[in-house]
Amino acid sequence: MTHNESIILPHDRSLRATKREINIGDSVFKNMTKFFALLILLLIVLMTYEMVTRSSLSIEKFGWNFLLRSIWDPVREEYGALPFIYGTLVSSLLALVIALPLSIGIAVFLSELAPLWLERPMSFLVELLAGIPSIVYGLWGFFVMVPWLRSTVEPFLIKYFGSIPLFSGPPYGIGMLAAGLILSIMILPIIASISRDVLRAVPRVQREAALALGSTRWEATRVAISYSRSGIIGATILGLGRALGETMAVTMVIGNRPTISASLLEPGYTMASVLANEFTEATSQMYLSALIEIALVLFVITIIVNSFARIMVWSVTRKTE
Repeated sequence: MTHNESIILPHDRSLRATKREINIGDSVFKNMTKFFALLILLLIVLMTYEMVTRSSLSIEKFGWNFLLRSIWDPVREEYGALPFIYGTLVSSLLALVIALPLSIGIAVFLSELAPLWLERPMSFLVELLAGIPSIVYGLWGFFVMVPWLRSTVEPFLIKYFGSIPLFSGPPYGIGMLAAGLILSIMILPIIASISRDVLRAVPRVQREAALALGSTRWEATRVAISYSRSGIIGATILGLGRALGETMAVTMVIGNRPTISASLLEPGYTMASVLANEFTEATSQMYLSALIEIALVLFVITIIVNSFARIMVWSVTRKTE
């Protein structure tokens, strides 16, 4: 061994030891984070497995007809999910129709037009609305909104638009219209805040180019909206996902009657509401299995809707990177 080798080799060994220690730490960190990520996936798989297993009686007896049957009779153990699917879809779509234009208007104002001194408190208030518990919305809806609908709004609709099936029937106050209104208030801050963030992600050069070509402020804003269209659609679908799974607020104002009616003034039922109301009353295995199958249907629909929404939002943010 030469003199140079005796000097270099110990130094090399210390470098290798240090490198090995760093690699071990990185490996442990990487595997731990991977485990945490896979734990979420495992949780979803276990939830799906449990719901499929627990609803096997209903699946075997009714098959796909369970989704198309309108009867819900625990006494004769005849079950169908169609009234609940109908109520969930109608109330959620009605909420979107009401909330979407308001949400986009709020998002455009906050991201494009509002001065800084007004934008910050307004943004805070919008985000604050998203954090209010659903039971608070439900109580407000039951004690304030429902009497107002019953005494003012629904008599007006019946008087002037009663010939239209959508607004026929007596003014109950509770019903699909009340559920749609309360859901629209609940999803409005979600759509508005995400749409605002998506509009802010639009590169400033897009607006400046439009203004340089002689566009007005409104035309430049339209360019920004067009550029972030996919993200706004994603925000809308995220709001839809919230509306589909909402329970307490809807349960308190929808009327909880498993019927299918063309009128928005009639009571209805949603998948989440029937689970909240009847799960503790399930006295037979078939009854419990039917309720769990409804939960499985709602679970699958929610995952599909939210996954699609995340993909749409991601497609916009990727453009700005």
